[in-house]
Amino acid sequence: MKYEMIHTCIRVMDLKKSELFYQQAFGFEIVRRMELPDHKCTLSWLRSPVGTFELELTWNHDQKEPYTMGNGYSHLAVGVKDLLISHKRHEAMGLKPKPLKCLTDGKPTFYFLADPDGYLVEVLEN
Repeated sequence: MKYEMIHTCIRVMDLKKSELFYQQAFGFEIVRRMELPDHKCTLSWLRSPVGTFELELTWNHDQKEPYTMGNGYSHLAVGVKDLLISHKRHEAMGLKPKPLKCLTDGKPTFYFLADPDGYLVEVLEN
């Protein structure tokens, strides 16, 4: 039996702000949204223009305090062809990307960027 990764979910404080971040920073598109008034929440699924894996943003309407990520959350990851151009673009957008890094003594291969709720996104060079 084979399983396909479908989506991952993160909880957000401001749905519009988070949707805009993923649209502007990575070109994600909203593919569907579900209002669940009985559960006091809204779900929004975003997808990269390439691939089928989705990011589900869950906005719980009555959540007043920011979510605690604890020490178990690590990061999401996206791939890009030109890491340096991507890093400069995110800097120009005022998104404050972390410095370029590599795991060896070679050229940089990744950096991290935080979304409006503090979730880290690793940007990797394909």
